Amino acid sequence: MNKIKVGILGAAGYTGGELLRILVNHKDTEIVFANSESNAGNKVYDVHEGLIGDTELEFTSEMPFDKVDVVFFCFGHGKSEAFLKEHTIPANVKIIDLAQDFRIKGNHDYVYGLPETHRKEIAECQHLANPGCFATCIQLGLLPMAKAGLLTHDISVNAITGSTGAGQKPGATTHFSWRNNNFSVYKLFTHQHLHEITQTLNELRPSGAPRVVDTLNEGYDKDGISVDFIPYRGDFARGIFCTEVITLNKAMPADEVVALYKDYYKDAAFTHYSDKAPDMKQVVNTNKALVHVDVFGRKVVVTSMIDNLLKGAVGQAVQNMNIMFGLDERAGLNLKASGF
Repeated sequence: MNKIKVGILGAAGYTGGELLRILVNHKDTEIVFANSESNAGNKVYDVHEGLIGDTELEFTSEMPFDKVDVVFFCFGHGKSEAFLKEHTIPANVKIIDLAQDFRIKGNHDYVYGLPETHRKEIAECQHLANPGCFATCIQLGLLPMAKAGLLTHDISVNAITGSTGAGQKPGATTHFSWRNNNFSVYKLFTHQHLHEITQTLNELRPSGAPRVVDTLNEGYDKDGISVDFIPYRGDFARGIFCTEVITLNKAMPADEVVALYKDYYKDAAFTHYSDKAPDMKQVVNTNKALVHVDVFGRKVVVTSMIDNLLKGAVGQAVQNMNIMFGLDERAGLNLKASGF
């Protein structure tokens, strides 16, 4: 098989850097261009310094779409749709968009790229919307319960993310002096990833199971289940640690709940059930997601965790690229946690 020829837009940001780190070592890909207007002519390792010695690739202002098989959009949210209104990408070129512009079903042909739910559609699609980082972590904790029709009451979600989740552009809450030894809540009950979480849970629910309400569009006065999400900013660089509290209609034996999760993820390439409570260092710098459950009568507490830049962004994007081109899902993603 010929190598997959890749173009990257927005290549100078955090996600662009992580994508380059993976693809320069992916034996089945060739990076044709890494676009960055402000860095054109500079070596990519001048910005992504960890790549020194790995590649001599330079950033370019050019976008030769006719020379690539797939292009990754590493833009900020809202910029992908605007870009496509001003530029034409050949119909035969696949698009993987890491922004949120096409994650919600609508007047477009983008497939939602969560392999644990949409693998068949991903394999057949031309255009893909990569899931959000919080959305990935939260959904992986809820998918088995949603499919089994066990989501019958409001779900409480708490999740903490590292500073890289805010992107590379400095902001008041991303500076080291503010973030270090600090902890804060933001977008209380209003985080934009609730839209895609709600969409997936409703797709999975069996006939007759309660509907999950998109509270951002419908408010809290509608009948159905709400996902009450409290996001936190952590004082670390990368990773997401999430806990979800699910209330059942009646008590369920713990071994049955565990069996439900193990069965759901038995064929998943990167999502694993952990018999003991995991910690975030087990997933940071990898494309893994770890899930664990504890049962207290009618209460099920799910712990899930990912690296926000990898399984929550470009690692999952490369996983999706592998599926789209018929490669081994794990190709190029043999990334190991440090373990300490």
